[in-house]
Amino acid sequence: MNLDTINYEFPLNERMRVFMRLEQLFLQLDHFMSGTNVLDKRATISTLVDILQIFSRHDLKAETLKELERHANRLNQLSNNQEVDTQRLQEILDELSATSKSLYARNGKIDISSMQSTLFQAISQRNSIPAGSCSFDIPAYHFWLQQPEEVQQKNINTWVTQFAPIRKAVELTLNFLRLSGEPSEQVAEKGFFQSSLEIGQPYQLAILQLNKDIPFYAEISGGKQRITARFMNLEMGLERPKQTNNDIPFQLRYCIF
Repeated sequence: MNLDTINYEFPLNERMRVFMRLEQLFLQLDHFMSGTNVLDKRATISTLVDILQIFSRHDLKAETLKELERHANRLNQLSNNQEVDTQRLQEILDELSATSKSLYARNGKIDISSMQSTLFQAISQRNSIPAGSCSFDIPAYHFWLQQPEEVQQKNINTWVTQFAPIRKAVELTLNFLRLSGEPSEQVAEKGFFQSSLEIGQPYQLAILQLNKDIPFYAEISGGKQRITARFMNLEMGLERPKQTNNDIPFQLRYCIF
């Protein structure tokens, strides 16, 4: 990763939007799980509830299996290329296969009921209410938060384990995707850039790379046909952000795997 630049990633289909949201939540989960105080545990449970909400809206098992199968087929096509490290390629294919088998072995839908915890279900039901899990709202939760670290961690690990196969599949998919595509040098004239996407190419992700010393941020929109980027200032006061009139150089990469 280039420490002198900022990457702005924009998913170009709904599947990648879901995968990237899950990726962010899983990273938050890792962070909060490493903490030991009550607020860390509360943040861990809240993040788990957010993850489950995404699972309840999407058939993630089917979606991730489709991506893994597509990636395996694409990689198998490279096996006859003499320039490819066949040993490394086989290791990647084995990893894809193992992840797919773990997903196939996961029976049933992952939702609140799959957590098999009345406490977790009670917390989830009040999660949409601001501070809805105070001690007077859910005394059982208040009691759980006072238990020894090993008791809490055992419960959390039980709840988190069921996400492991899909998390692995999402990580593999996004890692492959981010390594694809060639960067091109672009300029946003007066802070505006628009480009049509090649018809018939199932682009999945656009990555815009901007030098950190440029005092503007990229606001990206787009879909299957085109992508648009506006470079905006960041007003910390009451004024709304405005598009700059400067020409902004950046790198753009369309990713497909």
